[in-house]
Amino acid sequence: MKKVKRKIIQIDEERCDGCGQCVPACAEGTIAVIDGKARIVADNLCDGLGACLGECPNGALRIIEREAEEFDETAVEKRLAEIEKASAKAEPAAMPCGCPSTHIMEFGKARPCPESTPGKIEPAVKSELTHWPIKIRLVPPDAPFLKNADLLVLADCAATACPELHKNLLKGRVVMMGCPKFDEVQAYVDKFEQICRNGGIRSITTVIMEVPCCSGLNGIVRKGMEASGKNIPLEEIVIGRRGEVVERRKVA
Repeated sequence: MKKVKRKIIQIDEERCDGCGQCVPACAEGTIAVIDGKARIVADNLCDGLGACLGECPNGALRIIEREAEEFDETAVEKRLAEIEKASAKAEPAAMPCGCPSTHIMEFGKARPCPESTPGKIEPAVKSELTHWPIKIRLVPPDAPFLKNADLLVLADCAATACPELHKNLLKGRVVMMGCPKFDEVQAYVDKFEQICRNGGIRSITTVIMEVPCCSGLNGIVRKGMEASGKNIPLEEIVIGRRGEVVERRKVA
């Protein structure tokens, strides 16, 4: 294909931490996280308008002028169709083996966990988990426990780091967990769009770690909510590496 001198996005790999916040910001599907870094899939997919620029927390994106293939709307349509097809395939179905992770369960009232060490007196810890599954990828958008729920969107690492998870964060909420760095970003955005549009969600609380790659989860939830056209109360909580709450903010 003929190359012309035009404006196009450039990604600084040294600054990029692979958080993926730029991926849903690109309506053409130009950017993907590959091997832990955001990369341009093909030059002819980038229109050079820079809609993704404000999404990178590390300033790894900028517009430059260089020799590149011309922007191709037909190629963009093909790329978006491929992304949609891949997202559809990512939705898991119930496995013939009867894997519990694919079956929806509601537990009812929370109950104390049994003591883990026989013969040793330990304080009972009350589990606030009321449903299954909990992984973002495995929870269907029409799961009954999502109806009129207060939703807790939890980064995988935060669940291990935060000692007050069940007592202060999970109580009274439905939880969905995932990793914005290693999971499929666009599939997550699409799922939260469906959940926000159809689930009657009352509120959303996101809990992430203070590490940069974790911040992509906030962007995913925001993009999904924006695409749904719903205005749902959103609170974002940041957990430190030792489990302390380092930031808590309401998002209008």
